[in-house]
Amino acid sequence: MTASPTPSRRAAQAVDALRHGWPIVFEPGGGARRTLLPVETAIASEARSETVLISAARAATLKLANQREAARPHGPVLIEGGEPFALADAVPIADPALDLAHPLKGPFRALPLEWEAMAEAAMELARIAGILPAFLVDPEQAGEAQPVAVADLEAYGASRDLRIVTRARLPVSASEDAEIIAFRSLDDTREHVALIIGKQTGDRPPLVRLHSECLTGDILGSLKCDCGPQLDAALHAMARHASEDCGWGALLYMRQEGRGIGLVNKLRAYRLQDEGFDTLDANRRLGLPDEARDFATAARMLDLLGAGEIRLMTNNPAKVAALEEAGITIAERVPHQLADNPHNARYLATKRDRSGHLLT
Repeated sequence: MTASPTPSRRAAQAVDALRHGWPIVFEPGGGARRTLLPVETAIASEARSETVLISAARAATLKLANQREAARPHGPVLIEGGEPFALADAVPIADPALDLAHPLKGPFRALPLEWEAMAEAAMELARIAGILPAFLVDPEQAGEAQPVAVADLEAYGASRDLRIVTRARLPVSASEDAEIIAFRSLDDTREHVALIIGKQTGDRPPLVRLHSECLTGDILGSLKCDCGPQLDAALHAMARHASEDCGWGALLYMRQEGRGIGLVNKLRAYRLQDEGFDTLDANRRLGLPDEARDFATAARMLDLLGAGEIRLMTNNPAKVAALEEAGITIAERVPHQLADNPHNARYLATKRDRSGHLLT
């Protein structure tokens, strides 16, 4: 007999289903069963539904969010229209990039949401899957659904099964004395790495930088952010740190593009920024959080490296607080600020003025 999937595995299967355009179904937890079909990726082209689930931020754009919902921009809102929604009707409701092409929508109205925990879990699964947080609710002709429970998300987010799977010497331009270490979780397809510079010792806290993957900045040299220069500067700072016999450094390269919203959604946010929205408002217009990074996994990586106390290179107090909450002692916050350019000046100002990043 085949064993039933674990909660974390069920959540991983639900994420995979959403990426493939298959529906998910929430098992009853004291309420009705709910089947949700992702609007963006759905392959059931004939599916139709009386209602659509979207984010409060998106509902606010459509003038459908009340004051309480608007205060929770990433929460769920259930809407209905004058007629059932086909997928072709739902896509422009979900995607703000289509607002100019489809300026007239509705009329819609928001409905009471009596299964909020399921709806919030669906929104989070969509974020993890890297798709727009919008669903046809209990649609006809949706196809076979992947079962999932609200509680599965908590198990999926746990980092306790993260482990080191391999390590190798990796000379880099900043330091020929470097080692790369790969980490893997059983239920998460993302594989994080740490680059160690210098000799690991237990007598002094290492100099650590948490760096979230940024394809556009790290690889393509994008000027819209400061990720590439921050990565390069951090590695050279660690190399100097090690060469001066001050200990060792560790760069954690986390596979969480776009502060956790994924590459495609980050590029959608870039398009909205070109229309005049700042980085926070662009994410919210997509119905996505402006900060969704997994600091618990970073803490577990540090724990596996034997770095329970660190000197953290960051100008983000929230990152310090998140690591401390996860059990890491921050012996010192080391400022890590680089000069702006005409393309990222507004982005850096938004991080300072709206996200609380420090200048020094």
